[in-house]
Amino acid sequence: MKLIWRQILGFTTVVVVLCAILMVSFVSVANETMYHQTWFQLSQYADSLIQDDEVIINRKTNQIVGFQQQAIDSKSKLLSRQNVYFAVLDAKGNTRYDNSQGYSARINKQDWKKLRKGEIIKKRIAYPDEKVMQKKHQNVPVPQMIGMLKPYFFNHKLVAVVNISTFSSTARQIYGQIFHRMLWDFVIALVVALLVSYVLARSLTRRIDKMKTATNQIAQGNYDIHLSSQGKDELAELSENFNKMADSLQASQEEIKEQEERRKEFLADAAHEMRTPLTTINGLLEGLIYDAIPEEDRKHSLELMQKDTKRLIRLVNDNLNYEKIRTNQIKMDRQIFDASEVLANLKDQLEPNAREQGDQIVIQTPHPLRTYADYDRFVQIMFNIIQNAIQFTQQGKITIRGERLPKGAQFTIQDTGIGMTEEQLKNIWERFYKADRSRMNTKYGESGIGLSLVRQLVKLHHGKITVQSKVNRGTTFTIYFPDRSDDK
Repeated sequence: MKLIWRQILGFTTVVVVLCAILMVSFVSVANETMYHQTWFQLSQYADSLIQDDEVIINRKTNQIVGFQQQAIDSKSKLLSRQNVYFAVLDAKGNTRYDNSQGYSARINKQDWKKLRKGEIIKKRIAYPDEKVMQKKHQNVPVPQMIGMLKPYFFNHKLVAVVNISTFSSTARQIYGQIFHRMLWDFVIALVVALLVSYVLARSLTRRIDKMKTATNQIAQGNYDIHLSSQGKDELAELSENFNKMADSLQASQEEIKEQEERRKEFLADAAHEMRTPLTTINGLLEGLIYDAIPEEDRKHSLELMQKDTKRLIRLVNDNLNYEKIRTNQIKMDRQIFDASEVLANLKDQLEPNAREQGDQIVIQTPHPLRTYADYDRFVQIMFNIIQNAIQFTQQGKITIRGERLPKGAQFTIQDTGIGMTEEQLKNIWERFYKADRSRMNTKYGESGIGLSLVRQLVKLHHGKITVQSKVNRGTTFTIYFPDRSDDK
């Protein structure tokens, strides 16, 4: 069964059950109300017979001595037209006036005991005077009656009992009219319930169908889809969550594509990076084998081969170190040392490279400069950043500053090189990414994973590294190493 029909059936069932409960309750309450209302009216009729002095009572003997015949006959006819019948009995049980026509209730000994105590007896008479009824209603079911026995006292003594009754069908006619009207109301309510449930179910299933269509689109790989989330119900929240999921999948898909492009670039760059020294080594080996290299150049050729071999080893080691750092497989041996001496040594080591580029290296640090870090990794970080600055700066200046902060040491490496755009800044931490690919084959412009490795090493120190750059103005790297107290 489809959802829409299940919803209509469920909603309609609730309405039908509710109406059925209301009708059963109405029948029960209305039935009791009918009897009580009829007894109340019969009590008023009985009171009118006694209180209007239509029954004459001897106040000395406390007995009925007669009736205002014309008045009681007139009232008897009036009540008969309303199907109300009565009889007046004295304290001894003798009938003094009878207009019941056999429809009055029979009085037994138990009833007389209650009457003498002043109790009003209310009866539902299923079988009135059977002998009289058989004569009047031959081959017809005996009509049911509603009766009352009401005693009247004078000077605390029982003087009269009014036995009054009426057909229950008289009261049931009104009750039946109300019941039939309620049945019609029930039918109308059922029709309205069906219409309302259909509209609600249709609205709900339409929204679900839209989600179904959108889900199929997602399954087919179309993540650029959104659902309207009007309202504040559960389906609206589900639509919002669906949109978030679609956005997340779209972002993931774009990231996967971007990672795939980077992977291809990485493989191409890695192959290019290895091919260059391998080609050089292979050419030199062939020259040595076939004696194509003069004797005086052989030493220089061997030095070139050694240099390119070290370059390959460094490239492989950098990749291995990067993977170890990325997977937290490298152990950090942090200690306190003077960073100013390390920077001075790095300056001496890299100054020949800087002179070839026409660059000047300037160090501005206090002595000593207390730093808490892994010594070898600190050297690796600074070497890569300074070497990177030399690579992209010609006829410029590279300034290295260091200072103590309240809870750590901070270093800045600022150059006056070619700088980078905003788009380039987003990608500098990727392996083998180059802001200026034209410099990949220069003497100091080899492609590698230097900055990617640097960022991972800084993270292992629980430090921070940021970069600012402007095209043709230069680049500034800022690295912060926290003290032991900040080591979390």
